[in-house]
Amino acid sequence: MTRVVLRPVTQKDLDLFEAELSTPEGTGAHQWFGYRSPLELRRRFAETGLLTPDGGTLTVCAEDGDVAGRVEWFKSLWGRPETSWCWTVAIGLRPSRQGRGIGTEAQRLLVAYLFDHTRAQRVQAFTDRGNLAERRALEKAGFEREGVLRQAQWRAGRWYDQILYSTLRPHDGR
Repeated sequence: MTRVVLRPVTQKDLDLFEAELSTPEGTGAHQWFGYRSPLELRRRFAETGLLTPDGGTLTVCAEDGDVAGRVEWFKSLWGRPETSWCWTVAIGLRPSRQGRGIGTEAQRLLVAYLFDHTRAQRVQAFTDRGNLAERRALEKAGFEREGVLRQAQWRAGRWYDQILYSTLRPHDGR
């Protein structure tokens, strides 16, 4: 298993995210939604450190200590916000760090973190139908496929199907 560490984002991480994860080459075809101003992310970082009760971002570090990317989570609703929320998670890895098991382990660690530090019962993720690498990573991280969200994501001038995955809080008292 690849050793991965999650930690809070630093200012230096923002520079790397901006340089490597803000272009079509950096995000890859399944995550490119057009150019965005980095000012909003930097403003949120200055105000909250990208950690709030409604979601957050952590830096993914590989076993050699190098920054591999980031994981994020945000609240999603399946009913009343007071009682029927869950976390939706996402990941972005630097292209040079993909295909090494880092994403699988980072998502596994993020799920454990969220179950340890929040009352969520469910953590979900979705990915493009054509993103076979992420689909495998989610399954290896313990997510189960739930179904297809037809034409749910607008990207590159057209609608794309998404595959919904989830994992539930273990029954071991966590």
